[in-house]
Amino acid sequence: MGRSLGPAFGRLWAAYAVSAFGTRLALDAFAMIAVLVLHAGPTRVALLAAAGTAVGAVLAVPVGPWVEFRYKRPVMVGMDLVRAAALLTVPLAFACGLLTFGHLLVVAVVVAVADIAFGAAAGAFLRALVPPEDLLTANARFESTSWTATMIGPPLGGAAVGLLGPMATVLADAVSCLLSALGIRTVPGREPAPRPAPAAGRGPGDLLDGWRHLLGHPVLRPLLLNSALVNGLIMAGVPLLAVLMLGPLGFAPWAYALAFAAPCLGGLLGSRLARPLVARYGPHRVLRVAGTLRVCWSVPLAFVGPGAAGLALVMVVELALITCSAVYAPVLATRRLELTEPGRTARVLAAWSVTGKTVTAAVTALWGLLAAAVGIRPALALAGVLLLATPLLLPRREGEGEREREREPVPG
Repeated sequence: MGRSLGPAFGRLWAAYAVSAFGTRLALDAFAMIAVLVLHAGPTRVALLAAAGTAVGAVLAVPVGPWVEFRYKRPVMVGMDLVRAAALLTVPLAFACGLLTFGHLLVVAVVVAVADIAFGAAAGAFLRALVPPEDLLTANARFESTSWTATMIGPPLGGAAVGLLGPMATVLADAVSCLLSALGIRTVPGREPAPRPAPAAGRGPGDLLDGWRHLLGHPVLRPLLLNSALVNGLIMAGVPLLAVLMLGPLGFAPWAYALAFAAPCLGGLLGSRLARPLVARYGPHRVLRVAGTLRVCWSVPLAFVGPGAAGLALVMVVELALITCSAVYAPVLATRRLELTEPGRTARVLAAWSVTGKTVTAAVTALWGLLAAAVGIRPALALAGVLLLATPLLLPRREGEGEREREREPVPG
């Protein structure tokens, strides 16, 4: 983890760190605002998490082809500015007494679209910035930074909510987007010119090219399906757990934030283990084992109780889940880039993100309705049980991806 990747990557990493800390400071900010300010129940909180993401993902379908044939740095800067502007409207509306549930939904949609566009551009930009042999190191550093921000940000965010009100973290997130845009703008060096857009580049075929590549690839297809389902089932429980812990169980906002922050030490450990584990066992085996272990822990969340024992249960479950996920995530991100041609990167990353966000939104909405019908605890238990079956979707054979990549042409 101490290997230098150059000043350009250092600037990009710093910008990522600032943005990540701002985002984690505002972790579940919209859910907290919905519960504490707008007095929303579990169904509306789940709807907020699901509808904003789903509509944003649908609107982002053309994003991949749009990003693919443009310089990536201006796209990243622009999306940071869009996110900042959207977030700033929330505390402004609150100060004017005009904040509504619909306003939160609209902001969630705008942020979701900007996130997908930023992610598609960032993956392609990183690929041009560092050599292939350093991609895993770069992705592991991003993963480590993300978990560090998640460990530090939520407790500070919970304290800020308690001291300054729920709008403080949203304002901080907006400022972090502005600082991220400034940092990305100052990354040294000239970006390679993008491929020229083909004449038919805006047709339906081009919009679907990312999905054609993913669904036709023997390694990326199962990885996509596994990731979408696992993330959907894990994230579906987040708003339900927020309602349970902040409502009937009576946890203070700072305690709720601490329950998800302290286990992020496992994220630091997992991200640092990713590269040596791949060097020893290979990426296929690491993805199989870590991808299986990360889904073995969620069922006990259905039995969380009040007080210190309940807080400890959540922290132990999250520690195990996060450690395994932090090993898995940078290896997955690296394999996804390695198995995708450079001229298709943005389209593939956008398609992956749209798929993941759409599945997460659908599952979150379904689990919100399920919780309203049968209760929060049975809904959390069912999500945990279904997670245990998801390793069946992981790729079973190694080496097919390289052969597929050699055969497949790059359109456009």
